[in-house]
Amino acid sequence: MAEPDGWSEVDGALERTFSFEGFREALAFVNRVGELAEAENHHPDIAIHYRDVTLRWWTHTAGGITDRDRELAARTNELG
Repeated sequence: MAEPDGWSEVDGALERTFSFEGFREALAFVNRVGELAEAENHHPDIAIHYRDVTLRWWTHTAGGITDRDRELAARTNELG
């Protein structure tokens, strides 16, 4: 299965940086991702740098990227 649009494999995880107009919009996006992550009980690594949010989806127990990570990355694209 290929990586979703905009995502790259970096050090065994799917990674993408989303950019927003400012911190408030970036934080709102993180909250939407958090709702998805809680609903799916699968949580990405999240880094916020003012208006940029970098997400990394991977599965610790699998030691890398799974189809579930790819699915959640694609669903995250819809939240941006």
